[in-house]
Amino acid sequence: MRKWSRIGFAMCWGLWAGAGLGAQELKVKITPTLSAVDVVHAGQKVRIQRIQDTGNKIIDDFAKTSRPCPEFCIHAMVVAPGVETLGELELLDFMTRQVSSGQGLVIDARLVDFHKIETIPTSINIPFTVIKADNPHIGQILIALGAEMGPNQRWNYQKAKSLALWCNGPWCDQSSRAIQALLNLGYPAAKLKYYRGGMQMWKLMGLTTVVPAAPRS
Repeated sequence: MRKWSRIGFAMCWGLWAGAGLGAQELKVKITPTLSAVDVVHAGQKVRIQRIQDTGNKIIDDFAKTSRPCPEFCIHAMVVAPGVETLGELELLDFMTRQVSSGQGLVIDARLVDFHKIETIPTSINIPFTVIKADNPHIGQILIALGAEMGPNQRWNYQKAKSLALWCNGPWCDQSSRAIQALLNLGYPAAKLKYYRGGMQMWKLMGLTTVVPAAPRS
């Protein structure tokens, strides 16, 4: 639990980068007017752009189309009332506006074994399995997210950060379970975002991923 009870761990601030990045020569842009986005991940500058090889194909597990359902079933576009669903452009905008200002966090809700292989830049890993009321460290997690315990022993989320949660894709329930658990803990739906596409759609779009650094001993 030590790894994610210190959520000050690698809070990542995003910086917007438009056409003036010196990346105008890219053949495969994000939009006609946006070549790349610069962010800071774990203290290091990372440029998010699309893979420039127009023949590139996904060759790992994210190329699979037909996992057994249950348990890998297609999830609805709306995960819960009041929770906004994001696409790739909206997630990039969240990074550059909410994360860069310290008002938001991108949460990789997958298990640690998935996260340590690769993740979306600016993400911090809070596995869905630790976001639950009976976790003895849940108070530390909520405080790190900006919540405060009120005098009535109820959580006050007025200063809590906006969170954009994601997992492996539209068939993965790790982020949806994390969102539901946060709602059950009283986290405001308006402060929760759902990147339904997750790693599968991020990679399908050819966007940059990063390999998290190994924790220091």
